[in-house]
Amino acid sequence: MQSTILNRRDIDFLLYEWLAVESLTARERHADHSRETFDAALDTAARIATELFATHNKKSDSQEPHFDGERVTIIPEVKTALDAFCAAGFMAAAQDYEYEGMQLPYVVDRAIAAWFTAANVATSAYTFLTMGNANTLLKTATPRQVERFVRPQLAGRYFGTMCLSEPQAGSSLSDITTRAEPDPVEGPEGERQYRLRGNKMWISAGEHELAGNIVHLVLAKIPGPDGKLIPGVKGISLFIVPKFLVNENGSLGERNDIALAGLNHKMGNRGTTNCLLNFGEGKFKPGGRAGAIGYLVGEPHRGLANMFHMMNEARIGVGLGATVLGVTGYLHALDYARNRPQGRHPAEKDPARPQVPIIEHTDVRRMLLAQKAYAEGALALILYCARLVDEQRTGETADARLKAGMLLEFLTPIAKSWPSQWCVEANSLAIQVHGGYGYTREYNVEQFYRDNRLNPIHEGTHGIHGLDLLGRKVSIQDGALFKAVGEEVATTIACARARDDAGFAAWAGRLEALWTRIGEVTARLYGAGDMNKTLANASLYLEAVGHVVVAWIWLEQALVAAGRLDGADDDFYRGKLQACRYFFNWELSRVDAQLDLLASIDTTTLDMQDAWF
Repeated sequence: MQSTILNRRDIDFLLYEWLAVESLTARERHADHSRETFDAALDTAARIATELFATHNKKSDSQEPHFDGERVTIIPEVKTALDAFCAAGFMAAAQDYEYEGMQLPYVVDRAIAAWFTAANVATSAYTFLTMGNANTLLKTATPRQVERFVRPQLAGRYFGTMCLSEPQAGSSLSDITTRAEPDPVEGPEGERQYRLRGNKMWISAGEHELAGNIVHLVLAKIPGPDGKLIPGVKGISLFIVPKFLVNENGSLGERNDIALAGLNHKMGNRGTTNCLLNFGEGKFKPGGRAGAIGYLVGEPHRGLANMFHMMNEARIGVGLGATVLGVTGYLHALDYARNRPQGRHPAEKDPARPQVPIIEHTDVRRMLLAQKAYAEGALALILYCARLVDEQRTGETADARLKAGMLLEFLTPIAKSWPSQWCVEANSLAIQVHGGYGYTREYNVEQFYRDNRLNPIHEGTHGIHGLDLLGRKVSIQDGALFKAVGEEVATTIACARARDDAGFAAWAGRLEALWTRIGEVTARLYGAGDMNKTLANASLYLEAVGHVVVAWIWLEQALVAAGRLDGADDDFYRGKLQACRYFFNWELSRVDAQLDLLASIDTTTLDMQDAWF
């Protein structure tokens, strides 16, 4: 029976037929692996996700965590699932053997994560944040900090968070006011420690009893000699602030001065605790004094740069989460459409004839095909980015590693934002396919939509990533990142034209024209002479470029599929070709109008005044 969580056939196609993941086993880091070991890990992930994560997805949504003023209560199935995840070694799946990891390629690790996130995005959030926390510390922390705080996370004994936002600051991190003052008392083994005071808002997984400790990565500012905080992002430092202090022998010590002020209750991801945390309010007094004890990570005033290790990983992770919610919603809608009889074909009016499954109706097929194009296109984009991470780490030449990094840097805002927009639309269409039933809680698709609607805000809004793409990524290094992506697009276009097929030639020509137009429009926007005008419609720019990038990704998939026809799996490959056809015929038409508007340097929204609303 076909899973409604993910389509394993599609994952195999992306990993093995398109991204050539098996070739990574020729590299030293992955030499112990083979397709058999990759498949075994994927099979185990699918089994645990199906049996332990998906089975409480609706329950954790309806019975969300609650706080009685002293402790948080979470349904027991969450811990059971997380314990199984950790016992299988998935927290450290992509890590070095040195850290008890499997040294799986990152792209395989992300395919594994896709199973858990699609099955239960709320429960998998605890693992997602912990892995991001650990990866950040592996890049920036001291060896002693790694021993005390990273190894226990990779083993699943501790979980982790990231604490950026504050009630008054939100995404404007330059305005955070959490203070970190040097503590005259030395920490373990003479490590300098700080006392933190402030409030952090929207902290996912910020309080629970699912693991023995919670390692918070906290952005705060160290006061200057005059006692004042340095304004702007340059004054921000990064600190490890554990829920429980850790003794020199690794045992847990006192409760740190971190208090849960309350839980936020979101429309989706209800099974993940989302917290307002007070640091240093004095409810707990480690060492007999108020102030949460923290340990500086890296150099002072380099906190934002250090946290970006986690933030960039989290952005691709958010894109993956949005993607797989779109995929599972599509699979649920497909299953429903195949089994729900209703109505007859327009040319068949005889009410005595049996009703047909709704998948026989053209408009339902349109909605399903749109979902397939959005969700499978997004999944291919995310796994392509994960494959770039592997190339960046293990590429055979310095040039290959450098180019992978450039491609990844350009694509990251798109990988976060495009799925967060269009896979939410896929979920909306999944509800529409279900008709009136789609709005009821008996069917899963309404929850998928609620869960997914958070992703356009998680890890930076569309507006922020639009500003990043247009205001930075296309222009840095004299446009080198844009040029690097353009070279890859040109290679795909050349391959498509080499097929001597009218359909592929038309798609190649369309893609080439749009990429050229994006370059022209980008130059025109930068020629406006006023950055307010240049960036006024940056979100529209992000959407247009994202659509063209996904068209390129679809053409890549179609090229592989066309080369595999005339076999036992023709239906699968023809489905890929038809989804590509849909994307080029139905979706790219919107880009022309968007680029026209951008080229006009339209200032309608920029000129709007507060009083006019």
